[in-house]
Amino acid sequence: MARQDEGVVRAPRETLETAQKLLDEGKPFHAHEVFEDAWKSRPEPERDLWQGLAQLAVGLTHAARGNAQGGVTLLKRGAERIAGYGDPYDVDVSGLTAWARDLTERLARGGAPVDPRAEAPRLTLT
Repeated sequence: MARQDEGVVRAPRETLETAQKLLDEGKPFHAHEVFEDAWKSRPEPERDLWQGLAQLAVGLTHAARGNAQGGVTLLKRGAERIAGYGDPYDVDVSGLTAWARDLTERLARGGAPVDPRAEAPRLTLT
Protein backbone atom coordinates (compact mmCIF):
# COMPACT_ATOMS: atom_id res chain seq x y z
CA MET A 1 0.00 0.00 0.00
CA ALA A 2 1.39 3.40 -0.94
CA ARG A 3 2.44 5.76 1.82
CA GLN A 4 0.90 9.18 2.39
CA ASP A 5 2.55 12.11 0.65
CA GLU A 6 5.05 13.67 3.04
CA GLY A 7 5.32 17.32 3.97
CA VAL A 8 1.67 18.19 3.33
CA VAL A 9 0.62 21.20 5.37
CA ARG A 10 -3.00 20.94 6.47
CA ALA A 11 -5.17 23.00 8.79
CA PRO A 12 -5.74 21.27 12.15
CA ARG A 13 -9.33 20.29 11.30
CA GLU A 14 -8.25 18.82 7.95
CA THR A 15 -5.46 16.90 9.68
CA LEU A 16 -7.93 15.38 12.13
CA GLU A 17 -10.50 14.55 9.45
CA THR A 18 -7.89 12.95 7.17
CA ALA A 19 -6.36 10.95 10.02
CA GLN A 20 -9.80 9.82 11.25
CA LYS A 21 -10.71 8.57 7.78
CA LEU A 22 -7.47 6.59 7.61
CA LEU A 23 -7.98 5.14 11.08
CA ASP A 24 -11.54 4.15 10.18
CA GLU A 25 -10.15 2.38 7.09
CA GLY A 26 -7.74 0.39 9.27
CA LYS A 27 -4.68 2.39 8.17
CA PRO A 28 -3.14 3.65 11.40
CA PHE A 29 0.37 3.97 9.94
CA HIS A 30 -0.98 6.29 7.26
CA ALA A 31 -2.75 8.32 9.97
CA HIS A 32 0.59 8.50 11.78
CA GLU A 33 2.14 10.08 8.68
CA VAL A 34 -0.62 12.72 8.56
CA PHE A 35 0.01 13.55 12.22
CA GLU A 36 3.74 13.65 11.58
CA ASP A 37 3.19 16.35 8.95
CA ALA A 38 1.21 18.37 11.50
CA TRP A 39 3.83 17.86 14.19
CA LYS A 40 6.51 19.19 11.87
CA SER A 41 4.50 22.16 10.54
CA ARG A 42 2.44 23.43 13.49
CA PRO A 43 3.71 26.05 15.97
CA GLU A 44 6.00 24.87 18.76
CA PRO A 45 3.36 24.96 21.55
CA GLU A 46 1.25 22.41 19.61
CA ARG A 47 3.96 20.02 18.52
CA ASP A 48 3.66 17.66 21.49
CA LEU A 49 -0.06 17.28 20.77
CA TRP A 50 0.52 16.23 17.17
CA GLN A 51 3.52 14.08 18.04
CA GLY A 52 1.47 12.34 20.72
CA LEU A 53 -1.34 11.65 18.26
CA ALA A 54 1.24 10.25 15.83
CA GLN A 55 2.57 7.98 18.59
CA LEU A 56 -0.92 6.71 19.36
CA ALA A 57 -1.45 5.87 15.68
CA VAL A 58 1.88 4.09 15.34
CA GLY A 59 1.20 2.29 18.64
CA LEU A 60 -1.97 0.92 17.06
CA THR A 61 0.12 -0.03 14.02
CA HIS A 62 2.48 -2.07 16.21
CA ALA A 63 -0.45 -3.71 17.99
CA ALA A 64 -2.05 -4.65 14.67
CA ARG A 65 1.21 -6.17 13.46
CA GLY A 66 1.55 -8.34 16.56
CA ASN A 67 4.23 -6.26 18.27
CA ALA A 68 2.46 -5.95 21.62
CA GLN A 69 5.46 -4.48 23.46
CA GLY A 70 6.01 -1.84 20.78
CA GLY A 71 2.31 -1.03 20.88
CA VAL A 72 2.31 -0.69 24.66
CA THR A 73 5.37 1.56 24.63
CA LEU A 74 4.06 3.93 21.96
CA LEU A 75 0.50 4.03 23.28
CA LYS A 76 1.79 4.99 26.74
CA ARG A 77 4.18 7.57 25.32
CA GLY A 78 1.51 9.11 23.11
CA ALA A 79 -1.08 9.26 25.90
CA GLU A 80 1.42 10.93 28.23
CA ARG A 81 2.37 13.46 25.56
CA ILE A 82 -1.23 14.59 24.86
CA ALA A 83 -2.50 14.41 28.46
CA GLY A 84 -1.87 18.05 29.35
CA TYR A 85 -3.61 19.62 26.39
CA GLY A 86 -7.26 19.88 27.34
CA ASP A 87 -9.30 19.52 24.13
CA PRO A 88 -7.69 21.72 21.46
CA TYR A 89 -9.41 21.61 18.07
CA ASP A 90 -12.05 19.41 19.77
CA VAL A 91 -9.51 16.58 20.12
CA ASP A 92 -10.97 14.20 22.69
CA VAL A 93 -7.84 14.07 24.83
CA SER A 94 -9.48 12.32 27.78
CA GLY A 95 -11.21 9.80 25.50
CA LEU A 96 -7.97 9.09 23.64
CA THR A 97 -5.96 8.62 26.82
CA ALA A 98 -8.65 6.23 28.14
CA TRP A 99 -8.61 4.35 24.81
CA ALA A 100 -4.81 4.07 24.94
CA ARG A 101 -4.89 2.88 28.56
CA ASP A 102 -7.51 0.23 27.76
CA LEU A 103 -5.69 -1.05 24.68
CA THR A 104 -2.38 -1.05 26.56
CA GLU A 105 -3.87 -3.17 29.33
CA ARG A 106 -5.31 -5.66 26.84
CA LEU A 107 -2.03 -5.88 24.94
CA ALA A 108 -0.08 -6.41 28.15
CA ARG A 109 -2.41 -9.28 29.13
CA GLY A 110 -2.59 -11.10 25.82
CA GLY A 111 -0.38 -9.59 23.19
CA ALA A 112 -2.41 -10.96 20.25
CA PRO A 113 -2.60 -8.74 17.16
CA VAL A 114 -5.62 -6.45 17.10
CA ASP A 115 -7.86 -5.41 14.24
CA PRO A 116 -6.88 -1.78 13.58
CA ARG A 117 -10.24 -0.94 12.05
CA ALA A 118 -12.16 -2.32 15.03
CA GLU A 119 -9.79 -0.59 17.47
CA ALA A 120 -9.73 2.79 15.70
CA PRO A 121 -10.24 5.57 18.24
CA ARG A 122 -12.47 8.60 17.80
CA LEU A 123 -10.17 11.61 17.60
CA THR A 124 -12.61 14.40 18.27
CA LEU A 125 -15.46 15.23 20.58
CA THR A 126 -17.76 16.08 17.64
